[in-house]
Amino acid sequence: MTTKTIKIPDETHPITIEPSKTHVTVSVAGKVIADTKDALILRESTYPAVLYIPRKDADMSFLERTDLSTYCPYKGDASYYSVPQIGGDKAANAVWTYEQPYESVAPIKDHLAFYADRVEINEGPVA
Repeated sequence: MTTKTIKIPDETHPITIEPSKTHVTVSVAGKVIADTKDALILRESTYPAVLYIPRKDADMSFLERTDLSTYCPYKGDASYYSVPQIGGDKAANAVWTYEQPYESVAPIKDHLAFYADRVEINEGPVA
């Protein structure tokens, strides 16, 4: 059995998580599948910032779990969803989630992240 390496964010690989302070919508083929004022922004090292949307603010009926899984030594095991009903092949594995994230990134539990090249993500002021 292979043991997974667990890494803790530090000054050489920082990870921060904070509220986005914006109204975020996620659409596929013009259909809104997530709408929230409670998104989180995860900033990791030199990677682009990623918005994490609470599951409670996503229409999970559009999402179909896939067999894809990946591992991040800083966050844990990621599971993926596609949006096949309205997004077709373009929306394959468009959504990922850390269902049991490591303690250092615990706030992203019960949140979803979306690939911006597979869905449309809009941010605006909180009304």
